[in-house]
Amino acid sequence: MPRPLRVAVVGAGPAGIYAADALLKSAVAEDPGVSIDLFERMPAPFGLIRYGVAPDHPRIKGIITALHQVLDKPQIRLFGNVDYPGDISLDDLRSFYDAVIFSTGATADRALDIPGIDLDGSYGAADFVSWYDGHPDVPRTWPLEAEKVAVLGVGNVALDVARILAKTADELLPTEIPPNVYDGLKANKALEVHVFGRRGPAQAKFSPMELRELDHSPNIEVIVDPEDIDYDDGSIATRRGNKQADMVAKTLENWAIRDVGTRPHKLFLHFFESPTEILGENGEVTGLRTERTALDGTGNVKGTGEFKDWDVKGVYRAVGYLSDELPKLPWDLASGTVPDKAGRVIEESGEHLQSTYVTGWIRRGPVGLIGHTKGDANETVASLLDDRENGRLSTPSAPDPEAVDAFLDERNVRYTTWDGWYRLDAAEKALGELEGRERVKIVEREDMLRASGA
Repeated sequence: MPRPLRVAVVGAGPAGIYAADALLKSAVAEDPGVSIDLFERMPAPFGLIRYGVAPDHPRIKGIITALHQVLDKPQIRLFGNVDYPGDISLDDLRSFYDAVIFSTGATADRALDIPGIDLDGSYGAADFVSWYDGHPDVPRTWPLEAEKVAVLGVGNVALDVARILAKTADELLPTEIPPNVYDGLKANKALEVHVFGRRGPAQAKFSPMELRELDHSPNIEVIVDPEDIDYDDGSIATRRGNKQADMVAKTLENWAIRDVGTRPHKLFLHFFESPTEILGENGEVTGLRTERTALDGTGNVKGTGEFKDWDVKGVYRAVGYLSDELPKLPWDLASGTVPDKAGRVIEESGEHLQSTYVTGWIRRGPVGLIGHTKGDANETVASLLDDRENGRLSTPSAPDPEAVDAFLDERNVRYTTWDGWYRLDAAEKALGELEGRERVKIVEREDMLRASGA
């Protein structure tokens, strides 16, 4: 009697769960069936949504509801708090599964090569996001002594960082932020936040809704310099061909022509300012130097040779995420991705690494919105099923699902399960109920494991 197709998915964030969903919706799920195990290094699933989305974005976090329905399927098991390759290697996975899909995402900060980037007071946005999202593997405190702060980048992560820095702790208290984050933000001294982009309004990567939400806080005055509203032929073409870019530009135009109000915290959006150096004394940030840029006709910019020093004492770079290199897999250092063709992992020789696939940001880099990884997942799963149909998958030596449990038990790995997530979820909601909130996130890994019944 034929057995189900056994697939391991490494990474239980949106990309991995979408891949599992695509497998469940495929023809192979009907006969002889499919059996999917998701491995996640955190004790809880949902990846970017739990640890990369700002806590004051419940609309985006609502995506968890759809992902929850996928993980509820009986064909799927979750193994949380399991590290690749520390707890389970690629060879181990191949012994249990017909195919392995990596969907480990991107969690590190992309480098910005300018002088002063390593000064005290210069931070990566990803580290700050991890702190305010209660990631168990980062420090519990964050230095928030600077009254004037710069954020480098004009994407949604830059907006999240700027908004969290500019909001009051009490504004964020109704969200799921844990006590240590509330206490840290309560002590935040930032009164001015400056966001810098080297190109113009038409090239900003903000989502229109994310941008407009900046102005909803009663404590944040969003300010745009009218001189920063400029377009060339390339910018006009971008606006005509991209509805979102046009909406962003219109919002910025409206802010540029209004009078500055009296809200206590000022959030400045600067365009045509390219960071060239973080200034410092005695190893600490004392300012930021930018070069004024100008449009070149194509939507790109060139330097003007005009420099300006900004009085800031903290700098956050939000210039993109970077994936961690995965052992035993080929790696493209420049893009920070695993080389692939239609989701198949491709070795330096050009050959497909048998039975090994990638999807999401580890495949194409940290671009696009969360939902965009669905297309990745569908293409990757289609390649996997084509390889199965044509006999190109390897045959595992121990395909029995119970062999995985026995392996982890033998290694003394304290793993969490999907039932464990329900227990952790209930524990966080119970903490929230005590304070009149929907939930309070549990931060310490040991506390998460205990609540999950690992």
